[in-house]
Amino acid sequence: MQTDYEVIIIGGSYSGLSAAMALGRSQRKVLVIDSGKPCNRHTPHSHNFITNDGKTPADIAQRAKTEVLAYPTVSFLNDIVTDAEKLNDTFSVQTKGGKTVTALKLLFATGVTDELPAIDNFEDCWGISVVHCPYCHGYEARNKKTGILGNGEAAHHYAALLLQLTDDITIYTNGPAEFNDDQLKQFAKHNITIIEDRIIKVKHTKGQAEALISASGKAFPLGVVYYRPTPKQHCTLPEKMGCELDEMGYLKADFMQKTTVEGIYAAGDNTTPMRSVATAVATGNKAGAAINGLLAAEAF
Repeated sequence: MQTDYEVIIIGGSYSGLSAAMALGRSQRKVLVIDSGKPCNRHTPHSHNFITNDGKTPADIAQRAKTEVLAYPTVSFLNDIVTDAEKLNDTFSVQTKGGKTVTALKLLFATGVTDELPAIDNFEDCWGISVVHCPYCHGYEARNKKTGILGNGEAAHHYAALLLQLTDDITIYTNGPAEFNDDQLKQFAKHNITIIEDRIIKVKHTKGQAEALISASGKAFPLGVVYYRPTPKQHCTLPEKMGCELDEMGYLKADFMQKTTVEGIYAAGDNTTPMRSVATAVATGNKAGAAINGLLAAEAF
């Protein structure tokens, strides 16, 4: 079938670019559409990704984009996708800039949006000293006075992981604690304090947390805060097109990143709670290979 492209990739960060490279190396005609605002753009350094440990997210993304665009069949469009629809066995995509382009397959590498609590200065510290991932940020925050802003199983899980990195952990439940007896015994065993005060503010200097401030005005000094945000799909078009979400709000995708709609794939943070550059790159690579394999089989 005649279309503008064989594959349109919506989202041009790590997973989207990784998929584009796999497809470009198979000489597939690919368009990557991206607005240039990745969710980790405020994070000063990216870690736990071999060959790029400690680089800035922007440096990694720019180098990846340069490498991908060296393949002549891959194009990049700085724009925002506003609509997409399936037309029999092809797809049509519309952008904010007024373009309409068509393709045989779609890949959504659109990530998620972090829903943050209504705490003053929280967003100013997000990705810097208020973080979500011990694997991405924990080593740099080792031995610091550490806070966990959370409750129940999420806070318990963080506490277990962070014991390897610090012996000074306090859990801030931001309301009544919700732990069972076994969890409380574990916290006591490791001298982990639980504070139920309502937190209203993060005291910081240029994103570096210094204390959590309670509604009563009490300050709790610390150097890093771990918080698990509620993920929200950054792009709702996959749902509109019939792609199913799992119970956690991520797009359902099989081992090779195929969604529940034929011809539509998804990769990166929109499919998994394992949010890291390495995971995004891996899922994008799989998606690119899977899409190429499907195109090859259909044309054979």
